[in-house]
Amino acid sequence: MKKNVLFLYYTQSGQLEDIVKNIALPLLSDESINVTFCDISLEKPFPFPWKKEVFFNAFPESFLHIPAKVLPPSQEVLNQKYDLIVLGYQVWYLSPSIPVNSFLKSEYAKTLFNGTPVVTVIGARNMWVMAQEKMKIILKELNAQLVGNIALVDRHINHVSVITIVEWMFTGKKEKFGIFPKPGVSDEEINGASKFGKVILDNLKNNSFGTLQQNLIAADAVEIRPFLVEMDKKANKMFKKWANLIINRPNSRPKLLKAFNVYLLVAIWLISPIVYILHLLKYPLVFNKIRKETTYFKGV
Repeated sequence: MKKNVLFLYYTQSGQLEDIVKNIALPLLSDESINVTFCDISLEKPFPFPWKKEVFFNAFPESFLHIPAKVLPPSQEVLNQKYDLIVLGYQVWYLSPSIPVNSFLKSEYAKTLFNGTPVVTVIGARNMWVMAQEKMKIILKELNAQLVGNIALVDRHINHVSVITIVEWMFTGKKEKFGIFPKPGVSDEEINGASKFGKVILDNLKNNSFGTLQQNLIAADAVEIRPFLVEMDKKANKMFKKWANLIINRPNSRPKLLKAFNVYLLVAIWLISPIVYILHLLKYPLVFNKIRKETTYFKGV
């Protein structure tokens, strides 16, 4: 009897779709697996490339997990029971993106995810750890079982990736410019993502997901950078204050969003380097804590 696998994802630039479909290749080649793809869509889609005002306006709803209206999946998608769901998502403002979060809060997700094993696939700039912690809570509420996680990121240094990702988001051009490298996840990693599909396929055919994450880690599915984890935690605390302030003062929203924009620039270009220096200085004192956190965040 064939096993059914759903690849559910939201893509804006097309990068995450490329990742997901490369992961799917080994499963598509196996006659014992029935693969279904579903691209999440909103009634009012977000533009790409982004317009600056739309990008910042998405902040409060992204961080506070306020859903938008999603378009229903096809009946072909809804009428099957799946042995595994591979869920691909982007990180928006340190949280799962609005389209993915909206789908997971819909009635469709309650049916699809109930009692189903899930592998998450993250395509992000670099900070994704706390977004995945939020995803764990959402999946638990859906009675889904998280059995694996793959996180593919831009591996260039933080400030370089800030410059290149902004250029990509606001122009739509994913290419090198000037002295800067190509933004986003590297083509080599995207094209090589089929190795994760092979790991998933092996575990699926063996009817056991108990060692799946361990096997994915061995295939370099997750890299933890302790400094980025620390930044992620600190930024979440500040984003929570900003998001609630903006939501609770709708009449002042445009002005507050402009102020948030300024805060982001200060945090990235002034505060972040200071935090990095402090992180290096205290690293020997918190080595054991970092080691434990690294093991935890690599797992599921």
